[in-house]
Amino acid sequence: MTITKMHHADLVDTDERFAFTAENAQKAQEIIARYPAGRQQSAVMPLLTMAQKQCGGWLPKQAMDYVAEMLGMVPVRVYEVASFYTMYNLKPVGKHFVQVCTTTPCWLRGSDAIVSACEKKIGVKCGGTSADGQFTLVEAECLGACVNAPMFQITSADGSDEFYEDLTPEAVEKVLDALARGEKPKPGPQSGRKSSEPLASVEGK
Repeated sequence: MTITKMHHADLVDTDERFAFTAENAQKAQEIIARYPAGRQQSAVMPLLTMAQKQCGGWLPKQAMDYVAEMLGMVPVRVYEVASFYTMYNLKPVGKHFVQVCTTTPCWLRGSDAIVSACEKKIGVKCGGTSADGQFTLVEAECLGACVNAPMFQITSADGSDEFYEDLTPEAVEKVLDALARGEKPKPGPQSGRKSSEPLASVEGK
């Protein structure tokens, strides 16, 4: 089999050794054991996800090489997976990784205003990281909360991964301010409604 050489210019080499923590190493073995003999490489995505969380929200080359060795894979195959899926970050991100959905349902509900509010509050354009390292801002494809549009997903260095829905520019400021203060804002709809019940139930209509 011929392996096509991949361009690795986007991979970040930290020159620091990576290894799973004892807890994560145990979890990794449990994940690998779920797959039939000879199919252990199918565990590459959950292991990369776990490595990304351990690294604070991104994947240095050393972490990908570690996963490749653990699964008996040629490293380039792991790089291909990590570079294909947008859920993996190949460069450092802020403590809070803000992903604003701008797909059609959110766009129809005002996601442009949400992006603008985030850019103004964080002080960067989409794709950038704030000077203090607190926030990285990106646009995202559909995150599956269309009925509660507009929304964003925030992945934090502590491993939490939360949806904030029914957003307004004012709600964006409150959520980001709370995170900047080290607080944990309540996830879910910011309009006061429960789950995806009709908005009329909180608007008194």
